[in-house]
Amino acid sequence: MAEQVRGPDTTALDEVVTFTSELIRIDTTNRGGGDCRERPAAEYVAERLADAGIEPALLERTPGRTNVVARIPGTDPSAEALLVHGHLDVVPADPAEWTVHPFSGEVRDGVVWGRGAVDMKNMDAMVLAVVRSWARHGARPRRDIVLAYTADEEASAEDGSGFLADRHAALFEGCTEGISESGAFSFHPQPGTTLYPIAAGERGTAWLKLTAHGRAGHGSKVNTANAVTRLATAVARIGNHTWPVRITATVRAALTELAALYGIDVDTSARDLDVDLLLDKLGPAAALVAPTLRNSSNPTMLDAGYKVNVIPGQAVAHIDGRMLPGTEEEFAATMDLLTGPDVEWEFHHREVPLEAPVDSPTFAKLRAAVERFDPAGHVVPFTMSGGTDAKQFSRLGITGYGFSPLRLPPDLDYGALFHGVDERVPVDALHFGVRVLDHYLKSA
Repeated sequence: MAEQVRGPDTTALDEVVTFTSELIRIDTTNRGGGDCRERPAAEYVAERLADAGIEPALLERTPGRTNVVARIPGTDPSAEALLVHGHLDVVPADPAEWTVHPFSGEVRDGVVWGRGAVDMKNMDAMVLAVVRSWARHGARPRRDIVLAYTADEEASAEDGSGFLADRHAALFEGCTEGISESGAFSFHPQPGTTLYPIAAGERGTAWLKLTAHGRAGHGSKVNTANAVTRLATAVARIGNHTWPVRITATVRAALTELAALYGIDVDTSARDLDVDLLLDKLGPAAALVAPTLRNSSNPTMLDAGYKVNVIPGQAVAHIDGRMLPGTEEEFAATMDLLTGPDVEWEFHHREVPLEAPVDSPTFAKLRAAVERFDPAGHVVPFTMSGGTDAKQFSRLGITGYGFSPLRLPPDLDYGALFHGVDERVPVDALHFGVRVLDHYLKSA
């Protein structure tokens, strides 16, 4: 049908800018511990879906922590469904540090500014603009598309994708694959080279709580059972630990494609592969794989004592740990060794690592969609160092890819914008994303 090959109209290109800006203006700061309210943003999305004839369901585990789910029927009832998901919450931002107010949604000189511009109200807006364009022209995708706009991704996801996967699995019936944030953005490792990394894996989340017990006492007396000392010793060991290299299938595929692109003759499957030497040869492009060659464990929080001259009987620390696929047992055993006999540790929050096939028809279509609109670009697979809602949706058997396409100028550091100051996205990048998503979602 002719409508099936029609690209997004000019209204869609206008709407994606408006939607991104207006979503940014809705402050959905997630400070953790339940301190967030996504409902106004969820209602904004639901109204625009309903206006396009798409019936949204608003779902909450906790009042004000609202999720939106909707299904768009495809033309092939026998095809497996595709999940397209994005979160509505954002991390905190201090207005004093920003060039513009982080919740202004200001559009200046062809750039949309504000918290969520890349993480990830831009993707929320792009998907919304695409499906509304379909409604105006009577276009339909080949397979059912399930849209999920979630709460609480920037914390535990308990009120968002975790709640949806556990309590509303029926809404995702037939979904075998999904796409979401942190992939298909342009990366410029050197002049004249543009890479588009598509995520086909995520490290698992291992947020740890460490507790040291000791003998409370006066601060002026010798104390060989000082809880603070015991905790500090364990935290220092963890923070200084060098994790061994563990090359997953996705990371190996990334190394293989990057080596071929740079004309480096190397067998990435060799047991004696010198990864550090290969990274040196890749130069700036190595940044795509370096963070995911190993597990990590970064101390982030300390809590002990209540007065300078009192030795407390307990001290607590928190660690942000990340685990590569296949390393969960190794991670736990290593924590046992690093904490030692005087410090207990537990998972404060844990989610599984993920890996998706890069030789699948889906990855090939994702690659083709990007390269259709930037033929000079090079798509490569990569593993995310952090995580997304794909972890929770994986409980439903849904394989996730990171795919929120943006073509960015070389002087705009995409990675630094995530959770950073002066988060922003060019209007041209949003237009590129709408075109790529429109093409992929119709042909998926």
